Amino acid sequence: MQLQSEGIRVGVVGVGYWGSRHVRVLRSTTGVAKVIGVDQRFTGTAGHPQLTGGDVAGYANLDAALPEVDAVVIATPPSSHYSLGLQAIEAGKHVLIEKPLATSAAEARELVAAAEAAGTLLMPGHTFLFNAAVHKLRDLVRSDELGKLYYLDCARLNLGLYQPDVNVVLDLAPHDVSIANFVLGSLPTVVTAWGSRHVHPQHEDVAHLRLDYSDVGVLANIQVSWLNPHKVRRVTAVGSKKMVVYDDMATDERIRVYDKFAMSPQEGSGPLSRVAYHFGDVMSPFIDFAEPLAVQDQHFVDRVADGCRPAIGGEEGLAVVEVLECAQISLREQRPVALAEVRRLPTRPAPDAALAALPALLDPASAAEPAFATANITRTR
Repeated sequence: MQLQSEGIRVGVVGVGYWGSRHVRVLRSTTGVAKVIGVDQRFTGTAGHPQLTGGDVAGYANLDAALPEVDAVVIATPPSSHYSLGLQAIEAGKHVLIEKPLATSAAEARELVAAAEAAGTLLMPGHTFLFNAAVHKLRDLVRSDELGKLYYLDCARLNLGLYQPDVNVVLDLAPHDVSIANFVLGSLPTVVTAWGSRHVHPQHEDVAHLRLDYSDVGVLANIQVSWLNPHKVRRVTAVGSKKMVVYDDMATDERIRVYDKFAMSPQEGSGPLSRVAYHFGDVMSPFIDFAEPLAVQDQHFVDRVADGCRPAIGGEEGLAVVEVLECAQISLREQRPVALAEVRRLPTRPAPDAALAALPALLDPASAAEPAFATANITRTR
């Protein structure tokens, strides 16, 4: 593809709640020459100022917009991700698809294969993997600071928004599955899910997932809900030495490290009820925070421009969709589901493989203007 010397032209398909944020971010992203909105509410090519937040050209459908763009961001309902993504890839366009990459593993697999055949970039919208706090959580888990990691507990709750085409698992769980895969540097082997339909007659609005990362000996529990009075975006990692909480709703202290743990009674020391407890300080490491969506979209544009593999690519998006498909089967058949039941590719790089050589955008040690700069400063509470 011949890119314009002054930058690339990016089309945002679906200028709704999240797509309008992409438009806002891309208008100030380095390397973007033009942003085009694609939404059925548009008429002509004048766009819709109330939807795009400014003078952004607009088209009513992707067919009309494809000749005018070099890359596409798809932020439409999940059931349309596969067809729109495949259409853009077959037209030779680079594509970023919001989570989930597709609603089935077969569709996600086909998107990955199509992008590879076309020589185009495919990237999933796993925004939290471009969040400095998630990288700090990963560093704490991978270090010896927490001791032996016992489990991860994830909660993503709110009142709404109900989606018309998918249940709460496909809507909210992609975030926490991608975070767990990234933090643990592994993929689950078995998925168990259970849920309820309280308001919507067809789609679960409350669900729980249990992911067994057997190779690292860790369980990840994920709770998702559209029926909760509080907005919760929290990941807790519990270890034998310390515990850490990542709370995305806490704007000042997204990461808190708790010097707390429980000790098992020594053999022969008395009744098993005599568990000992340690209570220490709560530390909040300083994190120089940058808007994850802006970091993600800049990374997408940079990889389109230089032709390098993105840190988070189609394979990572497929890995998340495979876990989601296991969860859907488990909900339907009320049984644990092995990842091997839905995987068709015998080998795939582990999540860390794509991150072995992180770009400067994600590496504070090498970035001139780091997006993820974490200083060695702590605050004691």
